[in-house]
Amino acid sequence: MQGLALALAYLIGAIPVGLVIGLARGVDVRQVGSGNIGATNVMRGLGAGLGLLVFAIDVLKGVAGVMIGRAMGLDGWLLGMSAMFAVVGHSFSPYLAFKGGKGVATTLGAMLAIAPPTGLIALGLWFVIVLATRYVSLASILGAASLPISYYLLHPAQTGTLVPVVALVIIVVGRHNENIARLLKGEESRFGSSRAQADEQAEAQAPAAEK
Repeated sequence: MQGLALALAYLIGAIPVGLVIGLARGVDVRQVGSGNIGATNVMRGLGAGLGLLVFAIDVLKGVAGVMIGRAMGLDGWLLGMSAMFAVVGHSFSPYLAFKGGKGVATTLGAMLAIAPPTGLIALGLWFVIVLATRYVSLASILGAASLPISYYLLHPAQTGTLVPVVALVIIVVGRHNENIARLLKGEESRFGSSRAQADEQAEAQAPAAEK
């Protein structure tokens, strides 16, 4: 049952929602902007409404991964593994030749399902950083980095679950490697800026496996 729960979490997390919604509108989001299938790129390419829809469904994929694990008797670190498998599915989807998105929304959903206060802290931090800097990538990286810290402070007795939570951070930060390089060079675009298109085109030229 444990293996089945993890497999289901992975396969549900792997559904490329942004791509499906884009194709339904006649647009392959992999050919738009940064080429990413996540909500930010969908928002830039297809509008705020569809971007928010993709964000909400990607969040629900993380929630679903945890709820499946819980329904099949997983708890503790195994439940954390269920969350991790949902995010791994999103970022390395078998439906897309093991390519995918950056896992931010799915990670948020998984953490909201495992430890709601931890997820809400990360979400609040994300909003504050985006409003202050308009760097979505920086907000995503720091929001993810806050997860193991706040989880440990709020749940000090549940150290076993910290391992998959840290793994979630590694996935999200690793998927932002191109963004980190641009942030360090001062070349990262701010959300809504006139430089966004140029930076998105630069990211689109990166190897597809990095997206």
